[in-house]
Amino acid sequence: MIFGALWMIASFLSLGFGAFFIIEEFDLGDPFRVVNKYMIYYLVMDLVLRYMLQKMPITNIKPLLYLPFKKSQVVNYSLGKTIVSFFNWAHAFFFIPFSIVLLIKGYDPVSVIGWHLGMIALFYCNNFINILVNNKDVVFYGIASILAILGICQYYEFFDITLYTAPFFDGLYDLPWIALLPWLVLLGLYFFSFSYFKKNMYLDGGLALKHTEATSEDLTWLDKYGKLGTFLKNDIKLIKRNKRSKTTVIMSFMFLFYGLLFFTGAVEAYDGPVWKIFAGIFVSGGFLFTFGQYVPSWDSSYYPLMMSQNISSEEYLNSKWYLIVIATIASTILSSFYLYFGWDAYLAILVGAIYNIGVNSYLVLWGGAYIKTPIDLTSNKKAFGDKQAFNAKTLLLTIPKLLLPMAVYAIGHFTINPTAGYIFVALAGVIGFVFKNKVFKIIEKVYKKEKYKTLLAYKEKA
Repeated sequence: MIFGALWMIASFLSLGFGAFFIIEEFDLGDPFRVVNKYMIYYLVMDLVLRYMLQKMPITNIKPLLYLPFKKSQVVNYSLGKTIVSFFNWAHAFFFIPFSIVLLIKGYDPVSVIGWHLGMIALFYCNNFINILVNNKDVVFYGIASILAILGICQYYEFFDITLYTAPFFDGLYDLPWIALLPWLVLLGLYFFSFSYFKKNMYLDGGLALKHTEATSEDLTWLDKYGKLGTFLKNDIKLIKRNKRSKTTVIMSFMFLFYGLLFFTGAVEAYDGPVWKIFAGIFVSGGFLFTFGQYVPSWDSSYYPLMMSQNISSEEYLNSKWYLIVIATIASTILSSFYLYFGWDAYLAILVGAIYNIGVNSYLVLWGGAYIKTPIDLTSNKKAFGDKQAFNAKTLLLTIPKLLLPMAVYAIGHFTINPTAGYIFVALAGVIGFVFKNKVFKIIEKVYKKEKYKTLLAYKEKA
């Protein structure tokens, strides 16, 4: 988490000092106006990331209800903790240096200060919006979908939302008094949050256990697959009902767009032919990498119970493998829009999918045996990784996941032709699929060997 925070701070600092000059170098217009044009996406992405990552303030208020504390004091304390959140002050590492650059470049100081203060208020507004919509998945999916649709519409020039939002951000500079509006909205959101939480601060109100009607999905069609179907039903329900697993599915969906960095020429460093296979592996393997690498951690809450039952490791691993394969095929179909960039782009994704099914699907399951991180399904804590996921064994398994297919493709591409490179990578996947049973026996032995270490690790708090 510390390294992640330092990376974000370094990124914000470099953008804060460099964004103006980069935009100026590419002659895209007034750099300040260009930043304002796309600021709406910055704000919405901030809200999406907050929803997935920002830790909500938790105060054990039951004991406090019997002590001489006013309810308003307790609520103010809880809300106040969010104000010092990293997700609020981290943006200062972009806005402060960017504002300094604006002043150096001769922009009006009063106007720059007005714009800067207005932007600060907007990001704090995101803080309280996130608190109010926390655990409301419908709101989150709606915002994420709108962002994706608007981005696609703007890319293909169907509709440009920035034509309507940019004037407001420009107005924060042109008319500095407009900066008062975001601060008024911020105060309104704070008092609304304060009123909401204070009103529900009763043992028979907000603290009462909520009883909801149990619902079940009709997954009886999986019964014909025996124990495999039982495991698959359990995994599907786990994904649909828990916040952490839903976030993982969203993250795997975002992997579909990772190839745009490679196939559109957006990043010059990725123009090399070998990078296409790298992109194909990631585009088709989003679910494989985000979900597969944490098997069996997804079942950590009841893994000891499973291990006490008459369940074979082969059946358990098979169910996870089939789930990964189904998701990989689905990702490959969804990524068919890459045909817009030519058959060569989509062929890299198809070949990457074959390699993911025939090789990488085994490797993530194998590596999962060494990642003994219990997962809290109700929380997004560590949703973007965990330090325990990195050790010598998992890092060694990364080589055949990513570097090997690139090396295999390079051999075919540079010794024969690009088509040969694709054939070589696809053959590696097919060969891996043929030897599935033998590979699974090796993986099963690893799981049995690590069984008791895993059980001990899952006793720790997630």
